[in-house]
Amino acid sequence: MSDATPSPESPNSDSPDFDTLTRDIADVPAVEVITTVAVHLMSAAAVNLGLAEGGEGHKDLDEARKLIHSLAGLLDASATEISSFHAAPLRDGLKSLQLAFREASLVADEPGQGPGEKYTGPVFG
Repeated sequence: MSDATPSPESPNSDSPDFDTLTRDIADVPAVEVITTVAVHLMSAAAVNLGLAEGGEGHKDLDEARKLIHSLAGLLDASATEISSFHAAPLRDGLKSLQLAFREASLVADEPGQGPGEKYTGPVFG
């Protein structure tokens, strides 16, 4: 009678090889990890703002606010760690999301009180 469960050492195993994964992430520069996370936050915020194709069905301003605020905090915290080459387009994207949030919101936030404005200052169109 054979065991149908593959062993962790089996090359056909579906379980991840954590040693390999750990080595792989160790080889990724911090700036790449930071920018990748920022792009994921931007993408998720855009979807929740209804900016994606067929986006009205996914529109959730409460979720968008949280994502934009988190993105602003990440960019503020990492500003001295990543070069302006990486930070400038991320800041532009953040501002675009903040403006889109203002346009989508039925109740306008006071200047400086919008998502992420704690970190960026007031955003005006």
